[in-house]
Order: sequence, then C-alpha cells, then structure tokens
Amino acid sequence: MKEIMAIVRINMMNKTKRALSDAGISSITARDALGRGKGLVDLKLLEGAEKGYEEAVAQLGQSNRLIPKRILFIVVPDKLVAKTVKTIMRVNKTGKSGDGKIFVLPVLDALRVRTGESGDRVLDEVV
Repeated sequence: MKEIMAIVRINMMNKTKRALSDAGISSITARDALGRGKGLVDLKLLEGAEKGYEEAVAQLGQSNRLIPKRILFIVVPDKLVAKTVKTIMRVNKTGKSGDGKIFVLPVLDALRVRTGESGDRVLDEVV
C-alpha cells in the first residue's frame, strides 16, 4: 500500500475530491498548508539571505513568499496508485506554475480502530 500526498491549489479542491470520488477513491484526508515553489523567489536573493546579507533578507521579507494550498493524504492499495495519481494530475494540471506536487510514499500497515482490521482490507477497493 502507498500514501499519495498531493499539494494542490485551494480552488481545485472540490474538483479534485469529486474526480477522486468518481474514480472510486473516497477516503481522503486534507489539510491547509502554506508553501511556495522555486519559481516564485529569486534564487540569488535567497542565497544572499541564507548568507545573512541584510539587503537580501529585507527584500525577501517584502514579498508574499508563502501561498495557501491544500495537502491531500490518500492511502490506497498498490493496484490503485496509478489510477489515483492520474486522476489528481488530470484535474490539477493547468500548465502554469503552482499546479502542485504529488509524492508517493510506502505505507507499512493500516489499521481500522473500530474493528481492529489491518492491511489492504481497511482501504478503498475498486475493481
């Protein structure tokens, strides 16, 4: 089983949830997040700030560096990873900077607290 962690634009959240549900992926967790990609900051300015140059620190401080986003956490059986990732990509890809990121991480186990079940049985199953 894998955890898919997807960072998406706030305005794409409802569309993403709907597409995942239509694909049979109903179990998701979402959180608010703040972040930025490398395209939104002058890397030379950032390098200067890291070295402690006051001018660079001041200029970075004037820009709105962190953008509100949503992070989705979705744990699926291995057989649903590709379908889940493709669904998120299809909905969120605009071709513009800030479309988001997707990370696929291994999950050792999952347990349902109510029943004590474990493994893939506690996850969404789509035929």
